[in-house]
Amino acid sequence: MVDVTFRVRTVVVGGALAFQMRRAAAARESDCGLQIWTLPLLAARLAGGFTTPITPEHLDLAVQDALAEGGFGELESVRHLPGMTRALSRSLRKLWDADIDLRAEAYAENIRLGELALIEERIRRHLPVAMLAPHDLRNAALGRIHYAARTVGPVTIEGLSFVAPVWRPLIDALAKEVPVEWHAPRHAETQWFAGTIIRPATSDREPTITAISCADPHHEVVEALRWARCLIVSGAARPHEIAIASAGTVSWDDHFCALAADAGLNLHFPHGIPALSTRDGQRCAALADVLLHGLNQQRMRRLISLCRGQGTSLDALPQRWLASLPHGATLARPEDWRRAISAAALKDPSLAGAQTVLPLLEVLAKGISAAKSAADHFLRSRALQLWEAALRSAPPEAIELSLENARFASENDAADSIVWCTARDLSAAPRAHVRLPGLTNRSWPRHSGNDSIVPDHVLSTDEFDADPVAKADRRHFRVILEGTSKGIVLSRSRRSALGARLGRSPLLQNARETPLSRASVPEHAWSESDRLMARPDEAAKVDRIASADRCWRNWHLGQLTPNDGQFGADHPIVVKAIGRVQSPTSLQRLLRDPLGFIWRYGLGWRTPRDREQPLTIAPDEFGKLVHELLRRAVDALEPQPGYARASDEEIEFALREAARTVRESWPLEGHVPPLLLWSNTVDFGASLASVGLLRKDISDTGTRSWTEVPFGQPEDFAVERELPWDPRIPVAVPGTPITLRGTIDRLDLRSDHSAVRVTDYKTSAPPRNAGRIVIGGGSELQRALYGLACRQLLKEDPQIVARLLYLGGETLVLRLQDLDAAIEQIAEFINVAVAMLLRGATVPGRLAFDRSNDLRLALPASPGYERRKLIAYNKAGESLARFWSKP
Repeated sequence: MVDVTFRVRTVVVGGALAFQMRRAAAARESDCGLQIWTLPLLAARLAGGFTTPITPEHLDLAVQDALAEGGFGELESVRHLPGMTRALSRSLRKLWDADIDLRAEAYAENIRLGELALIEERIRRHLPVAMLAPHDLRNAALGRIHYAARTVGPVTIEGLSFVAPVWRPLIDALAKEVPVEWHAPRHAETQWFAGTIIRPATSDREPTITAISCADPHHEVVEALRWARCLIVSGAARPHEIAIASAGTVSWDDHFCALAADAGLNLHFPHGIPALSTRDGQRCAALADVLLHGLNQQRMRRLISLCRGQGTSLDALPQRWLASLPHGATLARPEDWRRAISAAALKDPSLAGAQTVLPLLEVLAKGISAAKSAADHFLRSRALQLWEAALRSAPPEAIELSLENARFASENDAADSIVWCTARDLSAAPRAHVRLPGLTNRSWPRHSGNDSIVPDHVLSTDEFDADPVAKADRRHFRVILEGTSKGIVLSRSRRSALGARLGRSPLLQNARETPLSRASVPEHAWSESDRLMARPDEAAKVDRIASADRCWRNWHLGQLTPNDGQFGADHPIVVKAIGRVQSPTSLQRLLRDPLGFIWRYGLGWRTPRDREQPLTIAPDEFGKLVHELLRRAVDALEPQPGYARASDEEIEFALREAARTVRESWPLEGHVPPLLLWSNTVDFGASLASVGLLRKDISDTGTRSWTEVPFGQPEDFAVERELPWDPRIPVAVPGTPITLRGTIDRLDLRSDHSAVRVTDYKTSAPPRNAGRIVIGGGSELQRALYGLACRQLLKEDPQIVARLLYLGGETLVLRLQDLDAAIEQIAEFINVAVAMLLRGATVPGRLAFDRSNDLRLALPASPGYERRKLIAYNKAGESLARFWSKP
């Protein structure tokens, strides 16, 4: 018989990185007959059959099922809390690693440990038959230890600095069957091991150790990438010889994910890349956002754009169907979507197929309770697997937290990449060039703390935690220093990502560190932008950088520059902006904020819409709401019975119908608050509109009333109702280049056209000294412009009454005493503003710094800028300033 005792050999490694690197080394050396295992895999090999170690995914699922059965005492009230599954899994692994038998008599009277023993027993039932917990797996391996010579052969333990107590009996028993050697670092805990220990040979050349401090974690990542690229480009190292590691990776993971791609470097994450940094992760995040926070158009646009192309029913939807929907509409209910899609299909029949999205919206409207069914409709492949794993790890209500902690396997191979890993992984697979960020008093060593499930009063930490994290962090640091052969960079942040000051780690001891500035010129660039920073002369040739540099220099000058709103005379953009047909709103901005006028109507700047559903609507939107209610109510009363002849009951009924229509139609057109708040907002708007409608002030029963009366509209404007004039006739401000268009809030015209009254509604309360207002420094132009429109469009030359009606607070009516004088004042104001713009100068006016100005964000935030430019701005806007103070 042929002896086959030692045809196989086994190497035991620790961690995912060591496993990959050892396999790559064996492949390069064509080492046949070599088995590479971790300790759990070694035990599974000895146990035989299809036995496998318990995986984190199966453990979480089994713990969840065990908790769902209930019947606990102390844990009953907290078993449904988010994070309970993860906390229990973590505690059980500590108990198993410490080789604590929860069924032992010593723990029989402890209620908490008894409940954990019950959970452990339930876990055994819920696990697949061939999957075993660590101590069960160890016992199964010990039962078949006599097969070790044939199954594993001579065993070499490589790189491990600590072996959990649960595996020590197996190694001791294994040493009696086959030769066992431990190639252990000098700082490894080997006191329990009775076999052969081989220490690394002492090197004649000590690695260079450098200590630095960076501004924050982001700066640490930038400096690490500069360091890595410098090593590779200079030929000092290959990627597989470079490692970046820290005790924990969370604070740096996102930065490395984002910046490594720009650097063009292959970076391997043994612990996995954050799932949310991938498209599949973002698909899950978009679905969770809709289920947890409700339907709205922005969330649905994101979800649909991410989830199309996976082979779901979304792929059958018409192309660009979302573009046909009103972009600003909230669409918070499936019914809103149905009505919006139906309206779009009436205009374009090809969009009728978009109705197939409605059943999906019904599922999403159920909220997080429909997490499983929603995933079947929107997710496929890896995204669906991620979603299901997140639901297993925590209750659906905490899925955002689960997704935040989820990870995917790294796409780069550790054998030919720079590695970013934990200190635990690197200590088991050392590299020649190492950089260790995060050496602060908070991050390395980390504080052990008290276990949330098994605190000290239940079981002593010394007994329960076989390898406390603080102790392990110190050991890993020493092992890494020992295993690195060429160079080590010790790095720390001076401040956290939130700006808190951080101290040095005690592991740095007396190491002299070099502080690095975030703005320092790098010796070696990590990306194109970094290269330009290192070469200012070359960067200055890039147009955008040169423009930014000029802007920064002009910011410090006292005189006005092109960055302060100065431009060439008769600039085409300015001429075009002035030549457009103006509305009262744009004209007000021209007079009170010339710089904002150019931004809005010359350059087309708009403020971004809030992505979330607002709790209130903006004041200007509320004013539009009240005007819409007024228009619909008066239109319903005209011509029969006529607004002037209508009773209070008829007016109130018309207003209720207008409110009902607006309540249903506005969510299809723009952002509105949630349903209850929106209903209250409409009711409040209706109460203000009621004040204006019930205050008729009409003595002639033949008087006809209109609301929202258009004037100065383009030639293609559709006239859908009877109006007092042709709304397409242009209206001009006499003596100026300005033409106008707009809508009059309310117009009352006598039957013989002998008199007309125009009303500008204000939803706010009247200001102080309201009776003195003529044009309010350019802020109250509407009533005068409405009167001007009547003068030019009504042929009978009627008597014109222009007034303001304040609906908020105490109702107040203000009549414009001298319409002609007001128009002359506006014309003079306009000519001064236009002349200033045409000669190439503009200034921020009174409106620029008003809280209601949505373009205020574009102005420099520093008050130092205003002080520095104040004299120059006052001189440039001197001709306008005298109008701003007029009543």
